[in-house]
Amino acid sequence: MVVWEFSWILFCKWTPKPLYKWRLFWLSLFGAKIEGSPFVHQRARIQIPWNLTLHRDASLGDRTNVYNLDHVTVGERTVIAQEAYLCTGTHDLSHGSIPLQTSPIRIGAGAFVGARAFVMPGVNIGEGAVIGACSVVTRDVPRHAIVKGNPAR
Repeated sequence: MVVWEFSWILFCKWTPKPLYKWRLFWLSLFGAKIEGSPFVHQRARIQIPWNLTLHRDASLGDRTNVYNLDHVTVGERTVIAQEAYLCTGTHDLSHGSIPLQTSPIRIGAGAFVGARAFVMPGVNIGEGAVIGACSVVTRDVPRHAIVKGNPAR
């Protein structure tokens, strides 16, 4: 993971937006599954690239944070707006040792995750769903649903 962090900073973070294919090359070199030509902003942060799948024409916006201790799948034509946070890890507070728990996040084709939205571990966002800006998504979102708020409803 240290090599990944340094590689992203050294080879990708400074690149202009049009060089997204260069960033995709580095992500795939570190094990990300890339289909077609998704867009990844140079200031997006991806914790573990080998736990990421990006489908055709998906987009990770400016300062999007993909904290993918477990797998994250972003469907085709899906937009993850600026500063959204996809989090696959949490802690079980019911146990004294507070163990780490991880669950994958799946985002269907054509979905939109608004700016500064927070998606919790284990959430599935259906095809064509819209998540409002600054929403906290704690449970699955059905296809074509529009949700907003904290918690998102």
